[in-house]
Amino acid sequence: MFFFTIRRILASVLVLLVSSFLVFTLCATSFDPLSKYYNRNPPPPPEFFDNLREQLGLNDNFFVRYWNWLSGVLTGDFGQTVNGTPVAEQLGPRLMVTGRMIIGAVVIAVILAIIVGVIGAVRQYKPSDYTFTFIAYILIALPTFWFAALLKEFVAGGINDLVGSQVVYTLGEETPGLSLYASGWELWQDRLGHLVLPTLSLALLTFAAWSRFQRASMLDVLGSDYMRLARAKGLTYRRTVLKHGLRNALIPLTTVVALGIGTLFGGAIITEQVFVWHGMGEYLIQDGIGQNDINVVLGWLLVSAVFVVLFNLVADILYAVLDPRIRLA
Repeated sequence: MFFFTIRRILASVLVLLVSSFLVFTLCATSFDPLSKYYNRNPPPPPEFFDNLREQLGLNDNFFVRYWNWLSGVLTGDFGQTVNGTPVAEQLGPRLMVTGRMIIGAVVIAVILAIIVGVIGAVRQYKPSDYTFTFIAYILIALPTFWFAALLKEFVAGGINDLVGSQVVYTLGEETPGLSLYASGWELWQDRLGHLVLPTLSLALLTFAAWSRFQRASMLDVLGSDYMRLARAKGLTYRRTVLKHGLRNALIPLTTVVALGIGTLFGGAIITEQVFVWHGMGEYLIQDGIGQNDINVVLGWLLVSAVFVVLFNLVADILYAVLDPRIRLA
């Protein structure tokens, strides 16, 4: 198991290196940090562009630029924005904002997918299976922004009316200025109230697809020979399903969840726009693409790649835990 983990870690590092080169190549050939100055009236003098190119290192060879950027990233320096602010100082807080939404969505989606997938497989073609299938297909068909808008418009108001006070919020990740006078518990309550709807929006749309994978995987397991053997040995149906069936049925879902992290980052961009969150999505759209800022886009893409590779590494390790044949291969 130890050597298996080391091999996977080394492979992940190699994947990150290749990803960083591809990301840098894409951004370096697509973005021009000087473009926002071209249409100014009066136009800046040529000396201004020469000094800015020298300052941003645009006069260097492509591979020199890549090495300078990569060596800076390895020391925590993601470069500066077009406004002169270090990218690393802005990435951290925004990653914390988006991270808590994505982590919450993954936890909720995985739990719901396992429960609904197992029930749907065990009770195949029963009313509960048809109900879960119908709900899943409806959620899969809904656009992210529209579903988020529905939650914002109807669910928030319904919950607040039911409770009699505002406990669910629809704008921002926290109440502005609350941290200046509120206690730690009040601040956590406020952040939780802002977190509910964006997290549910991502979680429910994600769970719908994951539950279908879990159901299909569980159906394959239920029809296997070793499940019939376990029943023939006298094990109860419940014990056979939960102890022997579920463990093997989780293996395909592990891959789906690991690969779905990148999709969640994409969904977070839209969700943050709907709920006006100041996270990674807003940072990419407004500060990166909107300002034609290559360092911001590079930082965002690299952080996304790290998360995808990290979760795939976790998935590989979970493979070995769930299926000993993999780590012995």
